[in-house]
Amino acid sequence: MPPESHAPSVRIGHAERAASPQGTWRAHFAESVAAHQAVGPDEAPVRTRWRTRFAPAPTGYLHLGHVANAIFVWGLARAFGGAVVLRLEDHDRSRCRPAFEDALLDDLDWLGFEADIAPTSSYRLTSEGARSAPHPYRQSDNDARYVAALAVLEQQRLIYPCTCTRRDIASLVPRTTGEEARYPGTCRDAPGDPASTLARRMLLDDTVESFVDLRLGAMTQQPSAQCGDLLVRDRSGGWTYQFAVAVDDAAHGIDVIIRGEDLLSSTGRQRQLSRRLGGVRLPLVLHHPLLVHASGEKLSKANGDTAVRERRRAGATAAALIGEAAHLAGLTTSRAPMDARDVASLFLVT
Repeated sequence: MPPESHAPSVRIGHAERAASPQGTWRAHFAESVAAHQAVGPDEAPVRTRWRTRFAPAPTGYLHLGHVANAIFVWGLARAFGGAVVLRLEDHDRSRCRPAFEDALLDDLDWLGFEADIAPTSSYRLTSEGARSAPHPYRQSDNDARYVAALAVLEQQRLIYPCTCTRRDIASLVPRTTGEEARYPGTCRDAPGDPASTLARRMLLDDTVESFVDLRLGAMTQQPSAQCGDLLVRDRSGGWTYQFAVAVDDAAHGIDVIIRGEDLLSSTGRQRQLSRRLGGVRLPLVLHHPLLVHASGEKLSKANGDTAVRERRRAGATAAALIGEAAHLAGLTTSRAPMDARDVASLFLVT
């Protein structure tokens, strides 16, 4: 039975601007690359520096959407002579599992995507079955980095304790389905005892962040209007995604952030946070289309959607999965198999 028969029907996400791989986004990408050959101090030049990262969270098994992300990450890095960092974003300790970490490392090896910095072998258990020494690219091993970053913000009087729950915020801020809940500033206006909770928020000003997405074009976002003051540590003491990735991207020298469109709204707030932490040359960004079900729902690890390990067991080859993901992401006109070593050809700009 062909491997494709095991895959659910998926398509490109709603924000895709061009239907064909020769569509307008590629033309815009070429223009953006040319425009960033000589840039100011705020952003990194594209051709001379292109360190990016593949940063899965071990909260489930890798699926076809992760394969699409890997194609963009490795393809763009290889096309521009850059380097790929493998970072494990396990800041959410309540959902991360060692079995998921082992599985994603195995899947990456099977697919053939080899990181230049922090390769899969550096995360493997020792011969005695113990976890390797603290890893600079595994979030749970670097609490001191986040504590130090929080201290920088506290010195600027930008941090305050917050006792509000998600339910509290939802009850105070009516919103339509799918709309982001904006924190109304309850604890900012009436600060409580810092000892009463581990949760902390960072004050956001009314700055409008302007940036260029290498695929989508010029963007403006006002984080204070989108999300309100930013949660950086939750009630259990865990670091939030927004905080941890901004701190890590600076620490790891990331020049270009390549991720799905579902994280586009995070860009402005992360840029403002990075500046507060002393960032000057902020990373370029490229948000690629998502793979979604025919219903429009995003593929999800929680739902076991198109899990790489299941497709492997069903007889799929790595080249077949990569070719399928590239096609579904709008990068090719067919599902022809493609080796991981060849994905750079999808992004060469002439």
